[in-house]
Amino acid sequence: MSNIASRRTDSTISDTMIYAVAAYFVLCVVIRVFISSALEIDEGEQAFASQFLALGYGRQPPFYNWLQYAVVETFGLSLTALTALKHVQLFLCCLFYGLAARIVIKDRSLATMAMLGVLTLPPVFLLAQRDLSHTVSALFAVSLFLYGFFKTLRSPSVFSYLVTGIAVGIGLISKYNFALVPVAAILAVLPERDLRQRIFDWRIIVSLAVAGAIVLPHAYWIFNNLTLASAGTIKEMKEGMPGGRLAQALQGTFSLFSAFIGGSILPLVFFAVVFPFDIKRICRAESQWTRIAGRMILLCLLAVLLIVLGLGATNIREKWLALFLVLWPIYLCLKIDAAGIETTGRLKRFAIPLFIMIIAVLIGVSARVVTSPMLGTYNKLNVPYDAFISEITKNRSIQPALLITEDTNLAGNARLQLPNTPVILPSDPPTPLAADWRAAGPVLVIWRSNGELEPAFPESLARKLREGGVAGEDIKPLYTAPAYYLGKEADRYGFGYLWLPQEKN
Repeated sequence: MSNIASRRTDSTISDTMIYAVAAYFVLCVVIRVFISSALEIDEGEQAFASQFLALGYGRQPPFYNWLQYAVVETFGLSLTALTALKHVQLFLCCLFYGLAARIVIKDRSLATMAMLGVLTLPPVFLLAQRDLSHTVSALFAVSLFLYGFFKTLRSPSVFSYLVTGIAVGIGLISKYNFALVPVAAILAVLPERDLRQRIFDWRIIVSLAVAGAIVLPHAYWIFNNLTLASAGTIKEMKEGMPGGRLAQALQGTFSLFSAFIGGSILPLVFFAVVFPFDIKRICRAESQWTRIAGRMILLCLLAVLLIVLGLGATNIREKWLALFLVLWPIYLCLKIDAAGIETTGRLKRFAIPLFIMIIAVLIGVSARVVTSPMLGTYNKLNVPYDAFISEITKNRSIQPALLITEDTNLAGNARLQLPNTPVILPSDPPTPLAADWRAAGPVLVIWRSNGELEPAFPESLARKLREGGVAGEDIKPLYTAPAYYLGKEADRYGFGYLWLPQEKN
């Protein structure tokens, strides 16, 4: 009777876990909104880019930007709008991951552990709480793909192929390296004689058609902007030690191995703690589903290794492997399921320390805004953008009709404070300003330089103003240095600005 009661308890816990995950992400949004109005790098970029809709925005695919644009157009620009979008996608990632696990894992508690395993991944519980955007969309796409893919293998239908195609399309316009996931999935299934027919089923045309329709607009942009789309990431991957091809290959391989270990060790620890006496049995267990999931992980990592060696890359970041490491929890649970291990009571032992850890990390990451000043350092959340914008606009009856600044983070933070004012960079638009660009009202130009209370006027901004017909003698910089948010009064952050009065036709 006690065993039956324990199983009922596990079933109840399993049913409520999705609500616990939802509550966690709501908490993430609430804490982020209240700790500081300053934006991190990705947040600032999204705040800036959300003012226009485009087929491409640079080196990152546009899906996250399109979603952010839709949210801002619907609800207006706010820190809540920026933060909620990210965490809704993370929740959907967990939701579809759990649904995918239920398709291939018989034990309900174990399928729930697979879903919770997503929260053990550093890109989800740590990096996303600091600054992450496009990878979040790609993680959601991987989970949706797993749901559609497993459903297609288990019980194929037009719907399952449709979902799989939608997931592939979303993934490809979320992160370019997502392409490795469906390719690895197809190759992983081919050795399974009874399942390979799913790959050659006529309904796969539905998947290809819907994926192609989703990808086509951005593919057209890539065709005309290939260098812009790829150069930045390739440059980052090549950062590291110079030297010959052998040295680069060794450094790149070591960097890849280190990133994989760093991203996969925590899920391993959690499952090892919950199943401490079954590790040998789990390692030996095998099923058709463990073979498929295992091949997917190996093929993805092998593809990344080939890219590393081909490009001479030496710097592989953990977040770049997130789309492949997210397969890790479900693979571990498939191994446990194949071993036939009794899981009664284990879900609770998995969930409680997990939520303690992720909430502690959330509090620790959020507390940076308070603890950094105590340690004599400041981070991006302490930069007083709101105080700066408020100070230079409070005595003006007319708000700026246009704001020009030099980088996306400053542009996004300024736009958050002045949501009705268009913001441009020196390279946006790339053509000279129109002759009547100052006719709508005064123009505000702002800039900064970390560490300087009176930052020099950037040449890029000067060149942009000269293009618009502003004479050199009319450029009269002003400076202000408000105190850091929650910082010491003596510690100040310097900004430069100038106002260009309205010119009437």
